[in-house]
Amino acid sequence: MGTENNPICLIEDNKAIRKMFGILLNKAGYQIQEFEDGKTAVEWLNSNTAKCIIVDILLPDMNGTEIMTAIRQHPDGDVVPIIAVTGFAHPSDREKYLALGFDDYISKPVDTTTFAKIVIQIIENKLAKK
Repeated sequence: MGTENNPICLIEDNKAIRKMFGILLNKAGYQIQEFEDGKTAVEWLNSNTAKCIIVDILLPDMNGTEIMTAIRQHPDGDVVPIIAVTGFAHPSDREKYLALGFDDYISKPVDTTTFAKIVIQIIENKLAKK
Protein backbone atom coordinates (compact mmCIF):
# COMPACT_ATOMS: atom_id res chain seq x y z
CA MET A 1 0.00 0.00 0.00
CA GLY A 2 1.81 3.09 -1.19
CA THR A 3 0.90 6.32 0.51
CA GLU A 4 3.26 8.70 -1.29
CA ASN A 5 0.57 10.67 -3.14
CA ASN A 6 -2.24 10.22 -0.65
CA PRO A 7 -3.59 13.01 1.54
CA ILE A 8 -3.26 13.34 5.27
CA CYS A 9 -6.62 12.52 6.83
CA LEU A 10 -7.46 15.13 9.46
CA ILE A 11 -10.34 14.36 11.85
CA GLU A 12 -11.12 17.31 14.12
CA ASP A 13 -14.53 18.68 15.11
CA ASN A 14 -13.30 22.18 15.99
CA LYS A 15 -13.42 24.12 12.72
CA ALA A 16 -10.77 26.68 13.71
CA ILE A 17 -8.29 24.00 14.80
CA ARG A 18 -9.04 21.90 11.71
CA LYS A 19 -8.39 24.92 9.50
CA MET A 20 -5.14 25.77 11.32
CA PHE A 21 -3.84 22.17 11.06
CA GLY A 22 -4.79 22.13 7.38
CA ILE A 23 -2.95 25.38 6.66
CA LEU A 24 0.18 24.22 8.50
CA LEU A 25 0.25 20.88 6.67
CA ASN A 26 -0.55 22.49 3.28
CA LYS A 27 2.40 24.84 3.77
CA ALA A 28 4.56 21.76 4.38
CA GLY A 29 3.45 20.41 0.99
CA TYR A 30 0.71 17.98 2.00
CA GLN A 31 -2.79 17.60 0.64
CA ILE A 32 -5.41 17.32 3.38
CA GLN A 33 -8.71 15.45 3.54
CA GLU A 34 -10.66 17.04 6.40
CA PHE A 35 -13.48 15.57 8.47
CA GLU A 36 -15.40 16.97 11.41
CA ASP A 37 -16.71 13.61 12.60
CA GLY A 38 -15.47 10.06 12.90
CA LYS A 39 -18.20 8.25 11.01
CA THR A 40 -17.65 10.19 7.78
CA ALA A 41 -13.87 9.77 8.10
CA VAL A 42 -14.10 6.00 8.63
CA GLU A 43 -16.44 5.70 5.62
CA TRP A 44 -13.94 7.63 3.49
CA LEU A 45 -11.05 5.52 4.78
CA ASN A 46 -12.92 2.33 3.84
CA SER A 47 -12.36 3.18 0.17
CA ASN A 48 -9.35 5.54 0.26
CA THR A 49 -5.81 5.48 1.57
CA ALA A 50 -4.24 8.20 3.67
CA LYS A 51 -0.58 9.04 4.10
CA CYS A 52 -1.26 9.66 7.79
CA ILE A 53 -4.32 10.04 10.02
CA ILE A 54 -4.49 12.80 12.61
CA VAL A 55 -7.45 12.30 14.91
CA ASP A 56 -8.85 14.30 17.79
CA ILE A 57 -9.69 12.08 20.75
CA LEU A 58 -12.97 13.79 21.69
CA LEU A 59 -15.38 13.92 18.76
CA PRO A 60 -19.17 14.21 18.79
CA ASP A 61 -19.97 10.79 17.29
CA MET A 62 -16.98 8.51 17.92
CA ASN A 63 -13.89 8.97 20.00
CA GLY A 64 -10.44 8.86 18.47
CA THR A 65 -9.71 5.45 19.97
CA GLU A 66 -12.79 3.96 18.28
CA ILE A 67 -11.68 5.45 14.96
CA MET A 68 -8.13 4.12 15.38
CA THR A 69 -9.49 0.65 16.24
CA ALA A 70 -11.74 0.65 13.15
CA ILE A 71 -8.80 1.61 10.94
CA ARG A 72 -6.45 -0.96 12.46
CA GLN A 73 -8.98 -3.72 11.62
CA HIS A 74 -8.42 -3.16 7.89
CA PRO A 75 -5.93 -5.52 6.22
CA ASP A 76 -3.40 -2.68 5.77
CA GLY A 77 -4.53 -0.75 8.83
CA ASP A 78 -1.22 -1.10 10.60
CA VAL A 79 0.68 0.57 7.74
CA VAL A 80 -0.69 4.11 8.06
CA PRO A 81 0.53 6.23 10.98
CA ILE A 82 -2.30 7.34 13.28
CA ILE A 83 -1.65 10.32 15.54
CA ALA A 84 -3.84 11.18 18.53
CA VAL A 85 -4.29 14.91 19.06
CA THR A 86 -5.95 15.96 22.28
CA GLY A 87 -6.20 18.55 24.98
CA PHE A 88 -5.39 15.86 27.53
CA ALA A 89 -1.81 16.71 28.40
CA HIS A 90 -1.06 14.65 31.49
CA PRO A 91 2.31 12.86 31.21
CA SER A 92 0.62 9.45 31.42
CA ASP A 93 -1.69 10.24 28.49
CA ARG A 94 1.08 9.74 25.92
CA GLU A 95 1.85 6.24 27.19
CA LYS A 96 -1.87 5.45 27.37
CA TYR A 97 -2.53 6.38 23.74
CA LEU A 98 0.59 4.60 22.47
CA ALA A 99 -0.45 1.46 24.38
CA LEU A 100 -3.90 1.64 22.76
CA GLY A 101 -2.32 1.48 19.29
CA PHE A 102 -1.69 5.06 18.18
CA ASP A 103 1.68 5.69 16.55
CA ASP A 104 2.14 8.95 18.38
CA TYR A 105 0.44 11.64 20.42
CA ILE A 106 0.42 15.43 20.17
CA SER A 107 -1.15 17.53 22.91
CA LYS A 108 -3.12 20.72 22.31
CA PRO A 109 -2.51 23.51 22.11
CA VAL A 110 0.05 22.66 19.45
CA ASP A 111 3.13 24.70 18.67
CA THR A 112 2.38 26.06 15.19
CA THR A 113 6.09 26.44 14.45
CA THR A 114 6.78 22.71 14.92
CA PHE A 115 3.46 20.92 14.28
CA ALA A 116 4.10 20.03 10.62
CA LYS A 117 7.69 18.99 11.38
CA ILE A 118 6.47 16.65 14.12
CA VAL A 119 3.87 15.08 11.80
CA ILE A 120 6.50 14.62 9.06
CA GLN A 121 8.85 12.95 11.55
CA ILE A 122 6.11 10.57 12.70
CA ILE A 123 5.36 9.63 9.07
CA GLU A 124 9.06 9.06 8.34
CA ASN A 125 9.49 6.96 11.50
CA LYS A 126 6.55 4.74 10.51
CA LEU A 127 7.89 4.32 6.97
CA ALA A 128 11.31 3.37 8.36
CA LYS A 129 9.71 0.56 10.38
CA LYS A 130 8.12 -1.07 7.32
